[in-house]
Amino acid sequence: MRININLMSGLASMNGTLAAHLYDSHYGWLERWLRRWVSTPADAADFAQDTFVQLLIRKGGVDIGDNPRALLVRIAKARLIDHWRHQEVERIYLEALAAQPEAEAPSPESILLVREALMRIDAMLGAMPERTRTIFLMVRVDGMRHAEIAERLGMAETSVKRHVQRAYLACLSLAAS
Repeated sequence: MRININLMSGLASMNGTLAAHLYDSHYGWLERWLRRWVSTPADAADFAQDTFVQLLIRKGGVDIGDNPRALLVRIAKARLIDHWRHQEVERIYLEALAAQPEAEAPSPESILLVREALMRIDAMLGAMPERTRTIFLMVRVDGMRHAEIAERLGMAETSVKRHVQRAYLACLSLAAS
């Protein structure tokens, strides 16, 4: 028996009787069969409903044949396989997500320690003569060589070295206190 079943005209073309007959005759059996494959009776009921929906929306008709249960099982198995694949993808995604290192926000204590250190460095830099501070920052922050600084500022390289030494001594005295 070949029946043209689709969502719009399926029930109308069958006058609702064949679809209702299939549902009434096989829904309970299909739900019990599905309980072996899913974790809860509610899941079995959902898959049974979904199986009949899939039967109704098939395009091009469905050959019910002499064994409608075989067709229902084939549709239900396809739905179960889709569900299990989706669960596997979700499981792999969640495992990968769990394996990601957590973004660690600094503790309030760490933030306070960094702020205090920055305030001490700012105070130390503020206490240096302007030229010493400028040369020190050119070396430590800008990464410039002594010769480059001497050329840029129009001074002897030995003078640049002395300013850098004074800045380092100021840093050491700050670290010691």
